[in-house]
Amino acid sequence: MPPRSSSPRALAVAVWLWVLLPFAYGSYELIRKATQLFTG
Repeated sequence: MPPRSSSPRALAVAVWLWVLLPFAYGSYELIRKATQLFTG
């Protein structure tokens, strides 16, 4: 069996980052724009 290039843990970290980074950015933008909407 050939060796795998990445471990399952590295793949899991990469997948979580792929999901969480855009989610975090979107949440930040939502809060920023909602703050502008309600404050002025």
